[in-house]
Amino acid sequence: MSNKKPYLISKRLMDIFGALVGIILLSFIFLIVAFFIKIEDPKGPVFFSQKRVGLKGKEFMMFKFRSMVTDAEEKLKDLLEHNEVSGAMFKMKEDPRVTKIGKFIRKTSIDELPQLFNVLKGEMSLVGPRPPLPREVKEYTDYDKQRLLVIPGCTGLWQVSGRSNIGFKEMVQLDLEYIQKRTFLYDIKIIFKTVKVLLGSKDAY
Repeated sequence: MSNKKPYLISKRLMDIFGALVGIILLSFIFLIVAFFIKIEDPKGPVFFSQKRVGLKGKEFMMFKFRSMVTDAEEKLKDLLEHNEVSGAMFKMKEDPRVTKIGKFIRKTSIDELPQLFNVLKGEMSLVGPRPPLPREVKEYTDYDKQRLLVIPGCTGLWQVSGRSNIGFKEMVQLDLEYIQKRTFLYDIKIIFKTVKVLLGSKDAY
């Protein structure tokens, strides 16, 4: 595992540069998505913030474009029995809470773009394990908690290896594999692979 200071410094510099460039280049897309979210639901917010667990268990608010109805969290408890992935995660391919524009921005992963602001704040990195929900972490074993030993990321090894089709146990294995192998060049390789996901992956929902 790369814990050397030069790697951590170069990773942080890449995060800052990549997030700034991404926000500037994608600002037009931000405006378009915000417009359509408001057209479909004028009273709801454009952005959705959700408490997530980051490095060493520290909680933070993660940003996304809102892809669900405004009372999605309240409706979740009625859908848990329909969970389509194993372990401490919830995924449902035909989730009734997802809006029309939400389906598109989820399919293309555009809903994740506001996390670039989390990257600028240092709460997330461009590459790393996805930050889990507090309720998910409560179900973690000591083995699973190893995912929290590094800064969480916008994308990672499991996202480019099957995304929603991957179960929780396999996700943890891939995250720990990334933590062991991570280097500056490995991060760049994962970022390039993520481009395919941003162009629309059939595995995203």
